[in-house]
Amino acid sequence: MNFIYERRERVRFGHCDPAGIVFYPRYYEMLNALVEDWITQGLGISYAELLGPRRVGLPTVSLKTEFQRISRMGDELVQHIAIKRLGRSSLALHIEFAGPDGLRVAFEQVLVCTSLATHQSQEFPADLRAALEQAQGVTP
Repeated sequence: MNFIYERRERVRFGHCDPAGIVFYPRYYEMLNALVEDWITQGLGISYAELLGPRRVGLPTVSLKTEFQRISRMGDELVQHIAIKRLGRSSLALHIEFAGPDGLRVAFEQVLVCTSLATHQSQEFPADLRAALEQAQGVTP
């Protein structure tokens, strides 16, 4: 898999359930934060401006999750993103969170570009498409 973005996140007390392991919905919060950071920091497109003034949404329309190993408070998770497919208005991602002992959780996520005014799908804005193509290694 050709990973195009990496981030590290420490598992915190608030991520864990009474058993002392990551409560699975917290992985989805980490996933969302990772995608926001990737768009802002990795692609150079302000996620806050996309959703705010530009009124461009990127909701998840499909999400498959495979849990492999548990994570505990204090663990450092290395998070990776790879683009599987870039369409006219949708984006398929493969995302992994790993610890020193290997893969903890993997996601197959599909995002769709929407207008927040109409909530209908739309083509990616030109600057976002160009950044996605560049990250994917595609020459426009």
